Parts: sequence; structure tokens; C-alpha cells
Amino acid sequence: MVAYALAVAAAVSVVALTALVFKIASKGSPDGRADGPSAGHAGSMLSALFLLVFAIAIIVPWTTADAARQNTHAESRAAVDAYWSASGLPGTGAELTRAGLRDYVTFVVDDEWQAMRQGRLHPVGTERLDALRTRVVSMEATSTQALEARTEVLGHLATLSGARAQRAADAASTPPPGVLILTLVTGVLVIVFPFLAGARPRGAALLPLLAMAALLGFGTYLTWDISHVFDGPLAVEPDAFRGALEEFTRIAGGV
Repeated sequence: MVAYALAVAAAVSVVALTALVFKIASKGSPDGRADGPSAGHAGSMLSALFLLVFAIAIIVPWTTADAARQNTHAESRAAVDAYWSASGLPGTGAELTRAGLRDYVTFVVDDEWQAMRQGRLHPVGTERLDALRTRVVSMEATSTQALEARTEVLGHLATLSGARAQRAADAASTPPPGVLILTLVTGVLVIVFPFLAGARPRGAALLPLLAMAALLGFGTYLTWDISHVFDGPLAVEPDAFRGALEEFTRIAGGV
């Protein structure tokens, strides 16, 4: 924060020093008009800066949400693959593993997704997945088929666990705070700039200014509203996990 303040102070100092030097050297001409070159240059640069920051504030959450959506499909696909591979586990291993997978995915859909809207994963989900992996590891497998099945299941569970860790990172990710703050600051400056430049719009001249202000306000609110991957207009829904539950039912023969 100190570095940001120093950067702003340095930029303002450059303008003040330049103005002082030109005044002492009697260079240039006075410019106090609202439509003068100084106001026009500052206005165009403020508009360009706002558009740049606004684009970043929109694109970053959009791409993050898209990546998070793909990751949910990878995680649910790993759960389905583990469900398939569990059929080769010895004894009651297949039934127990499939029940554990079904409980885990159901928990993600019904309970954990609400916690993710707050930017975190529910610790119970991690505990259930760890317990399932421990259960599979402890299963006794003597035949080659059973050993291969256990190895496959553990591999799919490892993939599922990795995707879950990525989902935790996606849930906690937000655009840099400075981007949202800069979007708000530049948006306000763009709105009030005509008044700062000395203009006093009245009557019909206020209509386009009010329309611009309304749209800028909406756009600035939108950048904040979409800042969380699992909440807001761009929220990633648990559709992939609901599809996995349907796959579980189909694989189990409708039981």
C-alpha cells in the first residue's frame, strides 16, 4: 500500500513540477476552459484507464469461472471412473466404496456447495474423501484382478483429490483487490470529471451524463458481483456432480 501511495505521489509531483517549470520559463498558454486541451487530454486518459481496468475486472473472473467449471467436470469424471473400477474390489469392498463415493458426491451437491459460495470448502468433505481412500488402501486383495482394481480405484481417488484441491483454490480466488478499487475510483472520476474540469451541464446536457453514470454504476457493481467463482451471475453450479449421481444410478443398474 505504501508503494502505491508513493507511486501516486510521484506522478502528481511530476505534474506539479512540470507546471512550475513551464510557468517560470513562460512557456505555453493559460488553459482554464472546460473544453481545453488539458481537460480533453485528462478526460480521454481517464476513460481509457477505466476501460482497461474494467476489462481486467471482467475477464479475470470470467476465465477463472470457466476453468473452475471444467475442473468440476474433471472431478466428477474421476468419481464416476472410481465407481466403475470399484466393481473389481474383493468381498464387500465394491459396495462400500460405491456407497462412499455416492455419499461424498451427494454431500458436495447438497451441503458443500453452499459453503463454497462463501469462498471455502467444507472440512467434512475432505474427511469423507480421506476416509474413503484409507478404506480402499486397507482392503485385502490377493488376486491379480483385485489388486488391479484397488490400484485403479486409488488412482481415480487421487485424481479426485487433486481436483478437489483445485476446487478449493477456485473457491477462494478473487481478482486482486486493487483492480476492484481502481475500477470504482476511475468510474467515479469519469462521472464527475466534467464538473472538475469546470463545466456546469444543465437541462438536456445532463441526460447523457446521467445515462453514463447509471451504466458505469451498473458495470462497477457487476465487477464486484462476479468476483466469486461459485456465487453471483457467473456462479459455477454443481451440474457435473448431479450428472455423476445419475451415472452412479445407471451403473448400479437403476438400484
